[in-house]
Amino acid sequence: MRRRSSGLLAVLTGLALLAGGPAAAQGSGGSADGVGSTGSTGSTEPVDSLPSDFLWGVSSSGFQSEGYSPDSNWTRYIAAGKTKDPVGTSADFRHRYKEDIQYAKDLGAKVYRMGVEWARLEPQQGRYDESAWAFYDDVVASIRAAGMQPMITLDHWVYPGWEFDRGGWNNADMVTDWLANARKVVDRYAKYDPSWITINEPSAYLFQEISHGGLDPVNTQAALDRWVAVHNGIYDYIHQTQPGAQVSSNVAYFQAVEAAIDTTFLDRVAHKLDFIGLDYYYSMSPTDLSYSNVFSEPWKASAAPDGLYYALRHYAKRFPGKPLYIVENGMPTEDGKPRPDGYARADHLRDAAYWLQRAKDDGINVVGYNYWATTDNYEWGSYTPRFGLYTVDVKNDPALERKPTEAVAAYRSLIAQGGVPTDYQPSRPPTACSLVDGLDSCLSPAN
Repeated sequence: MRRRSSGLLAVLTGLALLAGGPAAAQGSGGSADGVGSTGSTGSTEPVDSLPSDFLWGVSSSGFQSEGYSPDSNWTRYIAAGKTKDPVGTSADFRHRYKEDIQYAKDLGAKVYRMGVEWARLEPQQGRYDESAWAFYDDVVASIRAAGMQPMITLDHWVYPGWEFDRGGWNNADMVTDWLANARKVVDRYAKYDPSWITINEPSAYLFQEISHGGLDPVNTQAALDRWVAVHNGIYDYIHQTQPGAQVSSNVAYFQAVEAAIDTTFLDRVAHKLDFIGLDYYYSMSPTDLSYSNVFSEPWKASAAPDGLYYALRHYAKRFPGKPLYIVENGMPTEDGKPRPDGYARADHLRDAAYWLQRAKDDGINVVGYNYWATTDNYEWGSYTPRFGLYTVDVKNDPALERKPTEAVAAYRSLIAQGGVPTDYQPSRPPTACSLVDGLDSCLSPAN
């Protein structure tokens, strides 16, 4: 299969903030029950409710939410002064996971995405921490006890400090070490019938490793080859251990450059993806210059959720019949303040649901949606961008109080009712000449 590495680094620059939440706001709009049917777009097509087996969920990652992080590549980057904020306690999922899992249960969520951090499990080479296993044991069991399916991420950009000392993904031996740890995780948790994410957003992972000094740019292709190897290897092992499992690697959807991204990783593992996992955050259009803020002030960038439709349409065409799952979607605010564009989190969520329903109505096989995130957390170097359904002021509130945004009621109602009402009109009009799927989304828009 043809592979492409030249020019990839330029593409990856656009992926830094599209990951694992790249970047909660109070806002107005909608009805008292959290669903509403008001809007300001004139007229868009009516939609059917999503089916009862649609997988509504929430998404998180270990390093970003747990706090009290052991030695890892990311604690090294922080210690070297390469980030704005230290990670510290984060939202302290490490000690408050039962509370956060209960919040997700109260929403009616069916899926809780979490991470099992290799750096926490194996802080020294060959020596596993039994207290870390006990923590993850209870997290996974608690998710199941709450009536939700765990979606377990094996690698959300973090690996042990001792692996960093050995060269990280510059080192070919990383494949053997990674697979050895991942097999232990699979052996332990397959009995809970989770779904699995192997590598979170490989292209964005690559950018972060290069930009923070963990990966020599000369080894770009080698790192991609190693991720293909670990994905394919653990995919086979999961299916041997847990027949019928659903396994994927979620892609950070970066509009108009999918060809470069897909040929370097996704196309090479497509035969070992049970569903296409997709993360979508920001819109792009020649009529909207706010996209230029993605890399510095993402709360100023357009989060137009009609882009969800185009991203799903893109992959439905690339992989006909393959189930599609939105593994991450959300909207950043600056320290929980209202966004400059006035877009409220609840309105964004309702609009996103509308476009999921439109996609389903148009025959696109979208099977699930995870909101990023349950709580605000560490956004890869900063606590300023906030994505949480529950906002947490990590830097200024020692109690780490979880304060519900207006989106909590909205999401609860969306889940209960299978989306927005048939006659719902999105609060924001469809983007004029969206480039989320290149010229196709501009020339063949969904009105």
